[in-house]
Amino acid sequence: MQHGNAHGHGQHRIVVIGAGYAGAIAAGRLARRLRREDVAITLVNAEPDFVERVRMHQLAVGQELRPRPFSEMFAGTGVWLRLARVTAVDADGRTVSITEAEPDGPNGPGASNGPGASNGLGSSGASSNSGAVELPYDTLVYALGSTWSAHDVPGAAEHAHDIAGRPGALRLRERLAALGAGQPVVVVGGGLTGLEAATEIAEARPDLEVTLAARGALGDWLSPKGARHLRKVMAGLGITVHGNTTVTGVGADHVTTTAGELPASVTIWTTGFAAHPIAQATTLKTDATGRIEVDGTMRSLSHPDVYAIGDAALAQGPGGKPLRMSCASGVPMAWQAADAIAARLTGTKSPTVPLRYFNQCISLGRKEGLIQYVTADDRARTAALTGRLAAFYKELVCKGAAWGVANPTLAVPTRRRPTVVRPTPVPTSAPEATTA
Repeated sequence: MQHGNAHGHGQHRIVVIGAGYAGAIAAGRLARRLRREDVAITLVNAEPDFVERVRMHQLAVGQELRPRPFSEMFAGTGVWLRLARVTAVDADGRTVSITEAEPDGPNGPGASNGPGASNGLGSSGASSNSGAVELPYDTLVYALGSTWSAHDVPGAAEHAHDIAGRPGALRLRERLAALGAGQPVVVVGGGLTGLEAATEIAEARPDLEVTLAARGALGDWLSPKGARHLRKVMAGLGITVHGNTTVTGVGADHVTTTAGELPASVTIWTTGFAAHPIAQATTLKTDATGRIEVDGTMRSLSHPDVYAIGDAALAQGPGGKPLRMSCASGVPMAWQAADAIAARLTGTKSPTVPLRYFNQCISLGRKEGLIQYVTADDRARTAALTGRLAAFYKELVCKGAAWGVANPTLAVPTRRRPTVVRPTPVPTSAPEATTA
């Protein structure tokens, strides 16, 4: 079992918090760019497995997803996994407060082996006792992502289900499985998540009455071809669409809208995400929604030793438009941040690649899909790919994203360089981590 002082004070301590697509990819890429003797990379996450967030609608209808344990993903990479929940970040004092998910042990999910162990994982930077721990860092990669947002709609938080993560998707799966034939399901939100949830449920459970309530017209951001295909698939699956409808309240068995009341044995809320609240409680510069403001290298505008990626970051895309919260944004942000950190530590030029969009990939059940080609700033082009080919393409994209996380040693060519930036000295009297 490794304690914090095993790193020594000569290593630059990189702490990555959050292991969704962005955080996991950044950790693996950093491990490929930097020498193990120079850096200690710790990845903090509350769950032992990687969650394919883009597949939560599949999990909700009872499909089994392939487990992807981090212990296998990062075996032999030098990335140390810390199973813990982040409770606070002190951006001025350069520490992360965490609570152990479970006590470290030989068999528990918090089990850790030293850096010399065969699986390359370990407990880093603190004592192994469960409880509150402070984890110090020299560079922080903030990738805590987002949670679902009820947007203060009365009853939504109490009565609606979310599919923003695995716990919500599993609760919804249990609820859907208990529904009898003919019972009404209302999906609130006509964005990508809402479309995928409605079509997946209608396909898997044709005996249910599925309704989609969208604030705008159905697929109003798509090209004419894309919108036509979407309408055709929704109609074929028997989904009732209420467009230009605002939901004003959610009850146990109904949804209240500007157009009247809709019966709902189950309500699924997909109208948007909110940044994880921890950033807004720090001295980091954030926008009104709590996203960390960053430059083109994903470096915090207020704290140069913090990088933010994924849904937690407010990054500028083409034309100065903020990048939308999505896997399509988070993955290139992770690449950019990891390469910028590696360049800064090794004294080399930081590559900057303009972040842009190419397409929006929408699964419409298992047999249909829609690939809407878009401009660099995410506006629909005329061209769209539809049908089974689009479904196949979307599946490839999902598998490719998961493969990139699961194979950090293959996804990036190894170009490890020695670091030239030394970590800020820590007083010898101060332990590297304290257990509260």
